Amino acid sequence: MTANRYPAPELKDVPEDIRARILEVQEKSGFVPNVFLALARRPTEWRAFFAYHDALMLREEGSLTKGDREMIVTATSAANNCLYCVVAHGAILRIYEKKPLVADQVAVNYRKADITPRQRAMLDFAMKVCLHSDQIDDDDFPPLHAHGFSDEDAWDIAAITAFFGLSNRIASFSNMLPNPEFYLMGRVPRQK
Repeated sequence: MTANRYPAPELKDVPEDIRARILEVQEKSGFVPNVFLALARRPTEWRAFFAYHDALMLREEGSLTKGDREMIVTATSAANNCLYCVVAHGAILRIYEKKPLVADQVAVNYRKADITPRQRAMLDFAMKVCLHSDQIDDDDFPPLHAHGFSDEDAWDIAAITAFFGLSNRIASFSNMLPNPEFYLMGRVPRQK
């Protein structure tokens, strides 16, 4: 595989606010995920992207867990054939769910994955938003409600799906590749 089509800037060359956020992530994870530098080539877009990312993925309201959110990203990114997002968010999913096999299962066929009926209903809705959003109608909401999801939760599921549809396309066309570290995260104990 070849590297990104668009060279990422050096960390020293990005604006201070972006550099500070990247260093925070590096401190927490032990490496800089490629997406942070790849998108930093356009600082205004970087700020908008991560502001919306954080609004969706760090939102504390609603019933979606962090694992649920990563599960949505992993399943829909697989449907969009996005290597970067499947590998990176699959790693985070494994960690949040404490299940080393779940990301592979969800990415290949969530209907056969070791997930709860609630998560399956969530992914059924997310996949319809991902693949056939024009066909969403009132009949798609009662299965969510039956599992305790509110209409606001449905919005979150759809918004995460839509946002990562954008992210999937940017990662794919730019040939953004996942960091090697992501492949082992949540599968083997972290080195100290």
